[in-house]
Amino acid sequence: MRSIVLASTSPYRKQLLQQLQIPFVTASPVFEERIDQGVAPSLLVKHLAYHKAESLRKYFPDALIIGADQVFVDYRGRILGKPLTPEKAFEQLRAMAGRTHTFYTGVALIDAATGESFSDCVPFTVTLRSLTDAEIRSYVERENPVDCAGSFKIEGLGIALMQGMQGSDYTSLIGLPLIRLTEFLRHCGVEVLGSGMKDER
Repeated sequence: MRSIVLASTSPYRKQLLQQLQIPFVTASPVFEERIDQGVAPSLLVKHLAYHKAESLRKYFPDALIIGADQVFVDYRGRILGKPLTPEKAFEQLRAMAGRTHTFYTGVALIDAATGESFSDCVPFTVTLRSLTDAEIRSYVERENPVDCAGSFKIEGLGIALMQGMQGSDYTSLIGLPLIRLTEFLRHCGVEVLGSGMKDER
């Protein structure tokens, strides 16, 4: 049986991976994340996701290691980080209201035993409706989305901010594209809907 490691301490990614009902452990990646505004977002998140997974390879030499990363790009093409404070979240949402923005989520899977790897980027666009300052303050006070890129939690009250969304996999919006990850796991012998994990080496 192959062990599976999620190279993330994000509670959102952990909850998503639990949907697949496969055993796994989480570990914090040993990797310093740097956001380069000069790199295309799709390439950036694939790079970061891969290196997060790769950073744990020596600690889990026989595991399948999952890495993920996400950046939020506003309508002007700027990468926005997590707001970290309610004041910053308010400012971000105020600037974003009534416009369309894109999340780029990278996912990578590394077979630590063989070095084989898979990675991809799954984009998802969101359009916020026009919002009053009172609505934005109410949202920030009620959900405190300071640890979320984009300053909202789409799996929670953040859905009330939306006018529309478009993408192939809503889980990418939350931070871990499960459709693509399931494909990667299948390539490594893990059949989520089958009999479990098979060591085919």
